[in-house]
Amino acid sequence: MKPRNIVFIIAYAIALTGISVWMGNLSYSWFPPQASAESLLIDKLFAFLVTIGTFIFLGITGVMFYSVVFQRAAKYDFSDGPHIEGNVTLEVVWTAIPILLVFWLAGYSYYIYDQMSIRGPMEMMHLSMGHGDTPAVVEEVPTEEIEVISKQWAWVFRYPESNVTSTELHLPANHRIKLALTSEDVLHGLYIPAFRVKQDIVPNKTINFEFTPIKEGTYRLRDSQFSGTYFATMQTNVVVESPEAYSSWLAEAKKLTPSPAYNQAAAEYSQQKKKGFKTGWPTVIPAKPPVVNYSSS
Repeated sequence: MKPRNIVFIIAYAIALTGISVWMGNLSYSWFPPQASAESLLIDKLFAFLVTIGTFIFLGITGVMFYSVVFQRAAKYDFSDGPHIEGNVTLEVVWTAIPILLVFWLAGYSYYIYDQMSIRGPMEMMHLSMGHGDTPAVVEEVPTEEIEVISKQWAWVFRYPESNVTSTELHLPANHRIKLALTSEDVLHGLYIPAFRVKQDIVPNKTINFEFTPIKEGTYRLRDSQFSGTYFATMQTNVVVESPEAYSSWLAEAKKLTPSPAYNQAAAEYSQQKKKGFKTGWPTVIPAKPPVVNYSSS
């Protein structure tokens, strides 16, 4: 191979690597704020996949573009190309590299999954937010257990230690949250984009799920599973606040008398019945509005 070609290949590989790393770093801006310890890990994995994917995509399309522009046959050249039986070395290389890449990606993905501790608390050591935006490891993270009840079409959250119920999920920052997820009717899915966590909820089964919120603010919880007519209304706020503010909210909510919460699905269904609107097909009647201490409306 000519020295000029070698220099070109090296320069192209360096440029390709630089662009790929830039794209990987850029991918962090494609998502909502990183509001949980898990989001730091998930975004890191996604950025890594974007970097690898960009390198492969531009590498292949770059070679194709070069071949089309600089290696095309001359006009009116209908002769056959060189007769090549095969190249064992090349075939081994292009088979081995994808296999090694797949094992590398699988290993790294499992490492991220392992750190997230979705399979259970690992010696109670989880990621939290350190000074600035630097992740730090915190030992013996305080835990908070909350029961989550999903039904068509409402979320109900129960805080067993305080005997408080609400339709808005409140969480203390930098505490390990342990949710007990149940469904009263069909499949539902707990999905909080800012946390990068999602868990399906199966009827007649309690599913335990954990994560660690690290950034105070108000986020949105949505149902990731299509659950019927008023599926779009099944969402609510997730409020992450300081442990002191969280304790204060629990104390204030406990003083409130339980009452029916506003439910958008029930309200829309009632309005539809009053207008006498007929769809031509049966509509599932929403569950009665939940009776809670604190409503999100």
